[in-house]
Amino acid sequence: MPGEFTMTRRVQFAETDLAGVLHFSNYYRYMEELEHAFWRSLGESVVFGDGDGTVSWPRVATSCEYAAPVHFEDELELSLVLTKIGSKSVTYEIAFRRGSDRIAVGEMTAVCCMMSGGRFASSAIPDGIRAKLEGFAAG
Repeated sequence: MPGEFTMTRRVQFAETDLAGVLHFSNYYRYMEELEHAFWRSLGESVVFGDGDGTVSWPRVATSCEYAAPVHFEDELELSLVLTKIGSKSVTYEIAFRRGSDRIAVGEMTAVCCMMSGGRFASSAIPDGIRAKLEGFAAG
């Protein structure tokens, strides 16, 4: 069973649309916020120096399916499960819950890239990072 990383997030007024519902684009912002918190929990960041360049994790695929509306002041629990560790990529599933209700589920795939001179090149996940990810996934 994989590990699960969770955080709680309250919906801010500025994140809602004219109907008072969390705007769909903010689900992606929440997923990114959760991803960054996950990396910090591992003692890492989504961007770090590594020898000749900078390692980053650009997204190559994202999706989100919505089941119920969320409103201003709602408190959400977001949970991240690492569903796949490839040679150069990771895939996360992100669940959005309000109490026991599942509000939405998203998925993100990010690729390990070396950035140098303004260019991106996919790269094998560094061994130290892979070990931390696999340690989490083994949960």
